[in-house]
Amino acid sequence: MTTTTARETQTTATEKTQVTGIVIGASRIVISFLFGFHGLQGFGFFGGVDGQGGGVPFGSFPGWWGSVFELVGALLLLVGLASRPAAILLSGVMAYAYFTVHAPMGLLPLQNMGEPAAVYSWIFLLFAAIGPGRFAIDTLIKRRR
Repeated sequence: MTTTTARETQTTATEKTQVTGIVIGASRIVISFLFGFHGLQGFGFFGGVDGQGGGVPFGSFPGWWGSVFELVGALLLLVGLASRPAAILLSGVMAYAYFTVHAPMGLLPLQNMGEPAAVYSWIFLLFAAIGPGRFAIDTLIKRRR
């Protein structure tokens, strides 16, 4: 039988917290990086919205504005600046995209090709709830206070 001291328990808890912060931060960076490409598609990059390099018309709603929100939100989330508000905005943008574009085509995400929008919406909601993790400007600002 092993006796665990309070110091060992505290050290283990601290190590778990550090690893969790790193995993959350790394996940935030990777997901926001990938999502940024999604926003760039609206401007004609990476095959554009039609696979032929076409972008959405300048100033059009919701397409062009959605692409602006996606790109700016992804950049904010990538660096971890105003990450919770950016994550809430991105979650809403993806929920709006799901219900207005995909849901009318079918009930289930696999039927209506809305699975990426649904998954991104929930992931961004998760980041809004748990925060940016490590490697975020928000975290650095919080530490300095």
